[in-house]
Amino acid sequence: MNEEDNPYSPGAGARPPELAGRDAIIHRAEVTIKRAKAAKAPKSFILLGLRGVGKTVLLNEFEQIAERNDCQAVLFEADDQGDLAQQLTPQLHQLLLKLSRIAMAGHGLKRAFGLLQGFASVFKVKHGDIEFGIAEPVTGNIVLDLTEILVSIGEAAAARKTAAVLLVDEIHTLNQQDMSALIMALHKISQKQLPVLLFGGGLPQLAKLAGQSKTYAERLFNYPRVERLDAQSARAAIIEPARALSVKYDKNAVSHIIKVTEGYPFFLQLWGSHAWQAAPSSPIKLEHAKLATKHAIKELDEGIFNSRFERLTERQAEYARALAEAGGDGAKSADVASILGMTVHEAAGVRDELIKKGMAYSAKRGLIAFTAPLFDDYMKRKMPDFRAKTSPKPATKKPATKKPAAKKRASKKPASKKPRKARKKKVNNGRQGSLF
Repeated sequence: MNEEDNPYSPGAGARPPELAGRDAIIHRAEVTIKRAKAAKAPKSFILLGLRGVGKTVLLNEFEQIAERNDCQAVLFEADDQGDLAQQLTPQLHQLLLKLSRIAMAGHGLKRAFGLLQGFASVFKVKHGDIEFGIAEPVTGNIVLDLTEILVSIGEAAAARKTAAVLLVDEIHTLNQQDMSALIMALHKISQKQLPVLLFGGGLPQLAKLAGQSKTYAERLFNYPRVERLDAQSARAAIIEPARALSVKYDKNAVSHIIKVTEGYPFFLQLWGSHAWQAAPSSPIKLEHAKLATKHAIKELDEGIFNSRFERLTERQAEYARALAEAGGDGAKSADVASILGMTVHEAAGVRDELIKKGMAYSAKRGLIAFTAPLFDDYMKRKMPDFRAKTSPKPATKKPATKKPAAKKRASKKPASKKPRKARKKKVNNGRQGSLF
């Protein structure tokens, strides 16, 4: 069919034409934003999910909801290349500019701009041509200074009867110090019931990382999980974009696409795009869906998956291949180590390296899984000659030393007697003698 009419959008963070299966979480975000604007002090929340489930798409949707409700929003993607001050300063400046466009007699933003100037100066933020104003004195402590800036922004937003909404994608890339600073600043915002919200998006381990930074983070945020789509929503994501252009799918074609993509939104868009390309006309049949699978896998292998693989060292690639062998969507760390011929302790270092790179995560203690769906199949294709090594022999345990039993008071036992011969019974007057 005509490539220009292809309705699917398999780009990173691109909104699909049919945002299926996300109504509940979008409604929840809209309620949260409206409550913040009305000074109801709702909880901020952080989306948790694997790669390709649509966290970025949802954050963009939340930004639009905030703007439709006359709130001031900024969205950016965090990374591990710069510290929080460097990444956050331009975003806070943008928020202040948006607030400054809402005139409010008696509540200017001169001090807020000055605090941000002082913050940028003391943390050596390179801010190019950004004009802040006259610097206000700051402490140089990122927790105290960030808190004061966010409080200043929150007070300005409250005076203007609006809300400031900060949206941070890839928030799990922040180091623990920066994560703690952000959490502590938002904790103060919550205590003061100011209209400042944080919507974050990150990998599944983020809730654990936030809790490790500050235990009250568990109560400060909600952590909605963004999962793969159920069968009904996945079907809608495939069928509806084509239906809008009067193109139909055969039932078997839809079932095939849902099965091989496992319902992950990004893959549904990718397979839908290739199925559209493969079909000369409506309807899209099973043969076109199978051809789409061939082309989609080739695109993933040469693009996204290969890019991830290239970031791995040799030993990290070995661990990833062993994880694929053990079951990349969730395996025991002990099983992965065994496949490598290592103990859990010996394999722990490379396991942690994969987690830090965002290649894998641990949902529970002792478990490990890839953050990118279908990556396990790719690893098997990429390293087909991999062979499991001999499992290590279990460490020889020293026999437990038993404490000497406490001496018991000797009890007198009757000496063992030899069995006596049966006595002959005496007869008295012809009667058997009494036994008593």
